[in-house]
Amino acid sequence: MSALTRLQQRIREFLDPAGAWLALLPIRLLMAWEFGNAGLMKLNGKNWFGNVQDNFPFPFNVIPVEISWFLATWTEILGAAGLVLGLFTRFWAFSLIVLTIVAILGVHWPAEWNSLAELWQGYAITDKGFGNYRIPLLFIAMLVPLMFAGAGKPSLDHFFEKKFAKL
Repeated sequence: MSALTRLQQRIREFLDPAGAWLALLPIRLLMAWEFGNAGLMKLNGKNWFGNVQDNFPFPFNVIPVEISWFLATWTEILGAAGLVLGLFTRFWAFSLIVLTIVAILGVHWPAEWNSLAELWQGYAITDKGFGNYRIPLLFIAMLVPLMFAGAGKPSLDHFFEKKFAKL
């Protein structure tokens, strides 16, 4: 075995166990921060969903805006808390993905586009008439691993799984 292969094996032996503890934690905390802030802004702000409700996909476009506002606010706040604690992580990641898809379609998607090139211009942070779905799309990309892999070892999900697996 070459020295390079041994070094690669030693690095992998160190990183693999550390990854179970650390790989998903920054994503959980960052998503918790972002959604928690958004939820608190909604909690302390004015309901503006009436301005965009027609853009929401069915069935969200027929739900009264007060209910939609309440559901979005508390999904973001409770989802953020769940991600920080690593509690029901897969459920909260899925819920936040659904919420983000509705937000993309309702707020961030371009009103009109005639080609994929025009649609691609919406992959931006600022809306210059082409939408601005870049950040929400990145949020979905970060939530997908949490939905499929769970929270990782530093979580209440892992603690309860180990505790109740013994029963």
